Amino acid sequence: MEENKTEEIKKVGGKSIASFVLGLVGIIAWLIPLFGYPVTIVGLSLGCIARKDEKNTYSLVGIILCIITLVLTLINSIMGVLMVYSLYY
Repeated sequence: MEENKTEEIKKVGGKSIASFVLGLVGIIAWLIPLFGYPVTIVGLSLGCIARKDEKNTYSLVGIILCIITLVLTLINSIMGVLMVYSLYY
C-alpha cells in the first residue's frame, strides 16, 4: 500500500505541480490583469506540456484553473477599459 503511494508521488512532475500552483495563484492574480495574464498563460502552457508527457490529475486541474482565471482576467480587462472609456466620453 505504501509503495503505491510513493510511486504515485514520483510520477507527478514539476511542470504539473507548477501549472497547478500557477492556477491557484491566478485565482488572486486575475484581479490585476497586469499580473493575471502572465501567470495564467505560463500556467496554461506548462499544463499543456505536462499533459502531453504525463497524464495526471495535477496538470488537468492546472489547465482548468488557468482557463477559468484567464477568462476572468479578460473580463476584468474589458470591464476596466469600458469604465475608463465611459469616464471620458
